[in-house]
Amino acid sequence: MIAPLSKILDWSAIQRVSLMMPSNFMERPRLEEALESLKGEFAPGESRPARVEFDPDKFGLDFCFSSPRPGNCAENNTAHGRFYRGGERWQERAAIILLHGSGDSLNYRFRFPLLARRGNRAGFNVATLVAPFHFQRRPRQLEGALAYTDCLQMAEAAAQAVAEIRALTGWLLGEGCPAVALWGFSMGAWYAGMVTCREPRLGAVVLAAPCARMNPWAEQRALWPRVRARLPKGRELCSKLNQTALNLLTTQPLIPAKNVLLTDILAIILGKKRSQIT
Repeated sequence: MIAPLSKILDWSAIQRVSLMMPSNFMERPRLEEALESLKGEFAPGESRPARVEFDPDKFGLDFCFSSPRPGNCAENNTAHGRFYRGGERWQERAAIILLHGSGDSLNYRFRFPLLARRGNRAGFNVATLVAPFHFQRRPRQLEGALAYTDCLQMAEAAAQAVAEIRALTGWLLGEGCPAVALWGFSMGAWYAGMVTCREPRLGAVVLAAPCARMNPWAEQRALWPRVRARLPKGRELCSKLNQTALNLLTTQPLIPAKNVLLTDILAIILGKKRSQIT
């Protein structure tokens, strides 16, 4: 049941994203600026723990912290999430960070709380984290959906997401949690994969329907003719972007290969040492 359901949810998300795309998307993809940005320090070796602040008016679940990699949009420079504690002595329990897909408010707002409560019953802390340029972080002037139609914005969002996930991981470990795992869906799985290749402190990673490399998924699967007509341009952009740090197939996780389990929709990754997935 999991695989068919994941495919249906992924297809629905693609149609929603396609509808949000403006008519002039891809006219100025800012590819060269993105490639220049990705030549720099995509993910620094050092990552400082986030300074997490909780909102007491929302039962102490909602938290925020300043992004360790701020950009030009003020609304997007504060990371938001929810933290579901696994009991009174939660600092002694391992934690799971849930990462949502592109524009996937349905999962974030309804499914993630259910997964979090199940995680609590199983003895885990569970945190959810809003991705850059999503939900309350979305700048008012941003048109359409976050996608490779603006390559520079997408590259900056990926780098920002990696920095924020690592910062939240550092905070959880600093609070005493013995281990931290990531569980990402679609775009969230892509971000989790990038973190796995740069963060040796993770105990486990689950990648649900990840995008290992850039591909014109919206143009290939969209129902709308105006979106599908951009397929050649989309392929050209993806070909260039796949030569950068955004391509998971060109990097390797900081974990041993013997602790990697791959299935058709999940990659469960355990361990702490560098090795290449084979």
